[in-house]
Amino acid sequence: MTNARSILVLALLMLGYLLWTQWQQDYARPHPSGTETTTATPVTTSGSASATPAAAPGDTPTAPKVDTPAAVSAPTDSGAAGKSITVRTDVLEVAIDTRGGSLVRADLLAYPQQPKDFEHPVRLLDDSAAHFFVAQSGLVSAQGAAPDHQATFTAERDSYALVEGKDQIEVPLTWIDAASGLTVRKVYVFKRGSYVIDTRDEIGNAGSTAWTGNAYRQLQRVPPVIPSGGGFAFNNPERFSFVGAAWYSPTDKFQKIKFDKYTTDKLCASSDHDLARCTWADGWAAMIQHYFFAAWIPPAGEKEAYQYATTSANGQTRYLIRTLGPTLSVAPGASTTSNARLYVGPKLQSTLDQIAPGLALTADYGIFTFIAEPLHWVLAKLYALTGNWGLAIILLVLLIKAVFFKLSEAQYRSMAKMKKLQPRVEALKERYGDDRQKLNQAMLELYQKEKINPLGGCLPVLIPLPVFFALYWVLLESVELRHAPFIGWIQNLTAPDPYFVLPVLNGLAMIATQWLNPTTGMDPVQAKMMKAMPLMFAVMFAFFPAGLVLYWTVNGYASLIQQWIITRRIEAGAKA
Repeated sequence: MTNARSILVLALLMLGYLLWTQWQQDYARPHPSGTETTTATPVTTSGSASATPAAAPGDTPTAPKVDTPAAVSAPTDSGAAGKSITVRTDVLEVAIDTRGGSLVRADLLAYPQQPKDFEHPVRLLDDSAAHFFVAQSGLVSAQGAAPDHQATFTAERDSYALVEGKDQIEVPLTWIDAASGLTVRKVYVFKRGSYVIDTRDEIGNAGSTAWTGNAYRQLQRVPPVIPSGGGFAFNNPERFSFVGAAWYSPTDKFQKIKFDKYTTDKLCASSDHDLARCTWADGWAAMIQHYFFAAWIPPAGEKEAYQYATTSANGQTRYLIRTLGPTLSVAPGASTTSNARLYVGPKLQSTLDQIAPGLALTADYGIFTFIAEPLHWVLAKLYALTGNWGLAIILLVLLIKAVFFKLSEAQYRSMAKMKKLQPRVEALKERYGDDRQKLNQAMLELYQKEKINPLGGCLPVLIPLPVFFALYWVLLESVELRHAPFIGWIQNLTAPDPYFVLPVLNGLAMIATQWLNPTTGMDPVQAKMMKAMPLMFAVMFAFFPAGLVLYWTVNGYASLIQQWIITRRIEAGAKA
């Protein structure tokens, strides 16, 4: 097989992959999992009143005894929002609602919505109806009062700011039930340079009877509004990237679910009172979207139950995922504390696993994870060396070419030898005319005599293909490359080349490569397809991220130079 045929196979594989991913994006439907398709019953809470949990599942070797609500859905909103408290650090600006002590807005100050427009940062958490996404927490109890995420708290101040000379600020909220003597102090701790928010519920019992209950934390949202963008999904990364809920367990590792599968797949159904299979330690629960996510992270070693479900509020279907902690018991005159961490920020892969095991997996590379993760690591090291992501991509290409140098050399030697045989092949075609069987047999004998493997040009061309797709996912998911400039006209490597310079340069590289390649045995139809291939790739790459086209263009020219040198050497040897 000639290199021209290899390029054709490569193009067909690439086109097939893109069509498959587009089909999955537009037409994939959830598959029934065999579980009961029901919507979870809402939690019966009433602000400062007590919750009505289901019967406790009992003690098990792997799960704590928990009193759990019959379902995980949030109660329907029954009142106006409370007072808003603003908190600003060097990386976050958040709003906390005194109703429930919920985080209802979070702006990521280092990440503008558009390049260099820091006046309008990305808003991850949002309490507006169209973009509803909030982080909530609360307590439930079967015996007495408990403040859920609808309870009204009081605050000492309306705003907080992290000032110079301080590394953290604490924001306390207080809830008191005079009848039972229960006091809950919810405290948020914000640290400099961190997207991790420490939380703690300080529970004090001044009553005459013991109090027992559970702490829960949940993320609740509507699906994000994603602009269509037109064209294929790869022209709009937000359409292509995973959006939904995710969780992690030491046993099953990273798991995720799209919103349209909430009613068919179940983590813990409302009818399942045995939470042992949904309870584990050292996990976390998250809501993920393109580049950013929020996650509740329980304390290390603490076993918590994980649940998700849908709920309806204000005419909207909302999706939530919750962690439910073990039973807390507070004797009269005693106190206890329940801790957790909330991450609200970007998918910074270099630091996420230091926060919690498996948290870096929120940068979801799909089936190419095993290639994409090392690629991202190498890219990050090259960026640290150059200070420019575009230069890092170029160095990555050269590094990959060096790794596969001997394989590529064997490919180009095979192609050069086949080019040298082209006049003899043409003579065979004239001799045998339309007798394809005799022609193929004669060509095979010729290849065997000259010790040429006609398939030698295929494998080296196909090997870079998984690297190409893996790099596409790295560019798609790596927030470090978001809005990253290269040089001159390319000020965003994750957006298409605005002047189509790279797609044109790539097309020219393909034309030059075709000129070097042998056309031995190529029929007229295939020859016409090969002539059209540079134009097809140029048009297709016009919609790809500039960083990906940069990789493919540099790879094309590096291969062209390597092939030209080897071809000249073989031709010189033949003349000698």
